[in-house]
Amino acid sequence: MEKKYQICNRCVMDITDPDIQFDDNGICNHCRQYDELVKRYVFDGEQGKEKLKHIIDKIKKTGTGKEYDCIIGVSGGVDSTYVAYKVKEFGLRPLAVHLDNGWNSELAVKNIELFLKKLDIDLYTYVIDWEEFKDLQLSFLYASTPDSEIPSDHAINAILYQIAEVNKIKYIVFGCNIRTESHLPKAWSQGHLDWKYIKNIQKQYGHIPLQTFPHISYFTYQKYLITCKTVNILNYLDYSKKDAITILENELGWKYYGGKHYESIYTRFYQGYILPKKFGYDKRRTHLSSLICSGEITRSEALEELNNEPYPLELQEQDKEYVIKKLGITKDEFERIMNLPKKTYYDYPHDWMLHPSIQRLIFSSYNVISGRRINI
Repeated sequence: MEKKYQICNRCVMDITDPDIQFDDNGICNHCRQYDELVKRYVFDGEQGKEKLKHIIDKIKKTGTGKEYDCIIGVSGGVDSTYVAYKVKEFGLRPLAVHLDNGWNSELAVKNIELFLKKLDIDLYTYVIDWEEFKDLQLSFLYASTPDSEIPSDHAINAILYQIAEVNKIKYIVFGCNIRTESHLPKAWSQGHLDWKYIKNIQKQYGHIPLQTFPHISYFTYQKYLITCKTVNILNYLDYSKKDAITILENELGWKYYGGKHYESIYTRFYQGYILPKKFGYDKRRTHLSSLICSGEITRSEALEELNNEPYPLELQEQDKEYVIKKLGITKDEFERIMNLPKKTYYDYPHDWMLHPSIQRLIFSSYNVISGRRINI
């Protein structure tokens, strides 16, 4: 029986998330989780300043005598650029790390070059092996799960931790934050740290061995959690994406690219075309819902935005032609991929240790034993 349509009375998440749950007031589980996470991890005003000062002092102390005291990942997007702006303002000495996976938009490249030069930040760029990576991306498309962005996410995390280890840098400062990235359905994408899942997808559908692809196993990741400390710095600031964009434009000459993570052509096309057309998932719902809960936009404004195309139709068609050509497939083959039966993460071998319930148990036990709080 077809499920009756329902949308959250607070945000714009709806039953396109198959796991969504509503309470008696019609509020979804994502909004309830948002409130819990904000209460636990977000610190505003003087409390945030005090805690952040303590963290900054620890980073500086740990980095004494070293060329760099922290690592930041940069993509050219709002959050990572704002992190770069703030860490320099706080007097830190960051090494910026960027993964070039072959899909950077021209604007993203210009943004990165511009703000790093203005902020006087050194850059390390890892250029991925294109033929190997292209084959892996195609494997994920043939796997027919909504997880095709996972290879890039996994590689980025692997590179950040590996560069930190090589340079003996203890702190990695991330742009992740509760206010703009809280409403994230597992069904829409998961397995970002699951090397077993990635390997099995490539083994089943790929043609090129993953010999150079940056990766981390589950146990290596656990080791990094001990040797490295991650700081989600935006959770300690009165962070507003709208205000951040204005500051970056005025102070650094940075230019907005039109959507969350749209600094990547593949991400723009995947989120704005493939996900909604094949799976019925509109990632704007997650981003807009987070902004509603953070008070940056109203629910009415979000609903109005959802009435529009994810991005201009003409650009969608341009991106479609570009992606098909760059991946080396035909239009007919692309349409066949779009019509493959939909599958999920759980249809493929994966690492059961990364299941949310297992991770909660591990981190809970680890924190009790060590007294350490994740993400400081």
